[in-house]
Amino acid sequence: MKNQKQTIRKIVGFLNNVDEDGGFWLPNIQRPFVWSEEQICRLFDSILREYPISTLLVWKTTSGIRRRKFIDNWKYTLRLSDFYVPENNKKKSLVLDGQQRLQSLFIGLCGSYEGKELHFDVLSGEIASPDDIKYRFSFLDSAATSFPWVRFKDLIFTTHKKREIFDAIKSMSGRPLTSEEEDKLDDHIDLIDRTFKMDEAITYQELDSIDNPNLYTEDDVVEVFIRANSGGTKLGKSDLLFSLLNASWEVADQKMEDLLDCLNKHGFAFDRDFVLKTCLVLLGQGARYEVTKFRKPGVREDIEDKWVEISTAIQDVIDFVRSKTFIQCDKALPSHLVLMPLIYVRYHFQEEWKKAKDVDSYLLRTLLTGAFSGQSDNLIDSLVRKFKELASFSAEEAFAVIRSQGRSLELTEGRFWQMGYGSANIHLLFNLWYPKFTYVPAYDNNLPQIDHIFPRSRLEQIKVINPETGRHVMKYREQARNQLANCMLLTRAENGSGGKSDTSPADWFYGKDMEYLELHLIPKNPVLWQMDRYDDFIEERKTLIRNRFKSLLI
Repeated sequence: MKNQKQTIRKIVGFLNNVDEDGGFWLPNIQRPFVWSEEQICRLFDSILREYPISTLLVWKTTSGIRRRKFIDNWKYTLRLSDFYVPENNKKKSLVLDGQQRLQSLFIGLCGSYEGKELHFDVLSGEIASPDDIKYRFSFLDSAATSFPWVRFKDLIFTTHKKREIFDAIKSMSGRPLTSEEEDKLDDHIDLIDRTFKMDEAITYQELDSIDNPNLYTEDDVVEVFIRANSGGTKLGKSDLLFSLLNASWEVADQKMEDLLDCLNKHGFAFDRDFVLKTCLVLLGQGARYEVTKFRKPGVREDIEDKWVEISTAIQDVIDFVRSKTFIQCDKALPSHLVLMPLIYVRYHFQEEWKKAKDVDSYLLRTLLTGAFSGQSDNLIDSLVRKFKELASFSAEEAFAVIRSQGRSLELTEGRFWQMGYGSANIHLLFNLWYPKFTYVPAYDNNLPQIDHIFPRSRLEQIKVINPETGRHVMKYREQARNQLANCMLLTRAENGSGGKSDTSPADWFYGKDMEYLELHLIPKNPVLWQMDRYDDFIEERKTLIRNRFKSLLI
C-alpha cells in the first residue's frame, strides 16, 4: 500500500479525468453523496484554518468494475444512474474512502449546489473558537452577489497574478477599502494559494492492483471498503450491507433507487436501511441488522431472486397507509419499524392482508405511544412469529404481544401533553386534527408547518422578578413556549414571507371566521388572545384539545 500526496487543486483535477493516469472515480458500492451545504462550507473553512484532512483510500486497477462519475452540479433530484460510466479494462483509480470530502471539493471548486455556486467572504476570518465558523463560505446565486462575496473557484483556477486578483477584488467593492481590509484581503489571497495550490494537503493510500494484479481481488476490495468505513460514523450500516449486495447483484443500486423513488414520491422518506432490514425480516433472518447475515450463503441471492415480490409487498403497504389511514407524510410516521410486521403479512399472506381490519388502530396506538421506540428488534420478531402462527394480521393479538414485551400502549394525559413543538409525534397528532390539509405538495418546502400561536420571540420578552435574586428572568421557559396548546398547523403560505411570523394572536385571529377558529381549536373569547392572557389562553385551549381527543386518552 503506497502513500501519495497532492495539492487540493491537483487532486480535484483527477476527478472524472481519464487523462490524469486514468482519473479518480466512484465504485458503485459507494453510497450517495449526503453532505449538506453547511457541511461543505465547514470543510472549506477547515482547509483555510489549515486543519488536517483525513487520509483518503483509493484502488488503482484495470478491473471492469462498475463505477460512476463525481457530480459537479449537485441537485437533490439527481439519480446516480445518470452518472454511470461504461465498464472498461483501462487504468483507473476508485475512491473507497473519502467520497464525501472529494465530492464536496468538486462541487465547491468546479460546480454548484442546487444551482448555487460557492462564494467566499473575503473580509471574514475573525478569530473563532474551534467549533465556530472563521472563514465564511456560502452557496449563492452568482448573478445576485456582491462584495465582499467572491466566487471561490475564480480564486483557485486562475492564471492571473496575485496583484491582478487583489486589484480585481478591490474594484468590486465599489468603495475605498480600509488599510485593515486591504491587509486581510492580501493575507487571504496568500492563504488560499498556500492551502489549495501549494501545500500537499491531501494524503491518499493507494491499493495498487496494476503493478501487482493478484494482490487485491474485487472481493478483497469490498472487504477493505467495509473495514475502512465501519470503524467510525462515516457510513451507515445500510451502506456497508448494500456494498455486499451490490458487489454480487449488478443492478442492485438501480433497483433500490427505483423502489425508493416510488415509495417517497408522496412525501415519505424511506431509505436503504428500511428496505434492507425489511428484506431480512421477510426472508426469516430476523430484524437484527447485521453484516454477517448478508454474508450467509443464499441471503443475497434470495433478495435478488425475490426482489419483485419484496418490493411489491413494501409498496402495497405504503400505498395502503397513505390512502387508507390518517398518515399522509413521513413527518406523521415517527417510526418506520411499525410497518415491518404489516409488510410481513402482505408478503406471506397476501389474501389475508386484503381482509385485514383495524390496521389504522394498530398504527395510531403504537405510534402515539412510541411502542417501537428504543431497541425494537425483539418486538418485531415476536410480532412476526405471532402473525406467522395466525397466518393473518390481528390488531388485538399485536397489542397483546407488545404489552408482553413490557411496552405501554396507554396514552395518558401526561404523555399526551408531552407532544409539543419539535416532538416526534406532534405531526401524527396534527394529521388527525387537520385531516383536510394536503401533505402531498409540489415540493418539500410547501408542506404545512407547525407554528406557535403566541410567538416564541414575544414570550421570551416577558420577564418576572426572581424573588430570590431580585433579577428579571424569563417568565416562559422553552417547555412552556413549545407546549402543544401553543401550537397550530399553518399552510406554507400562511407561515411564509409576509405571513404570521411573530404576529400576536390578537392581530392574527382578528377577522377570522368561526370555522377557522373551530378548525384550530382556538378559544373564541378575544380577550384571551392578548399577550398578557397567555396562561388563561393555554388552560382554555387545553380543554378544547382534551375534548377533541378524549377518545384517545385514558
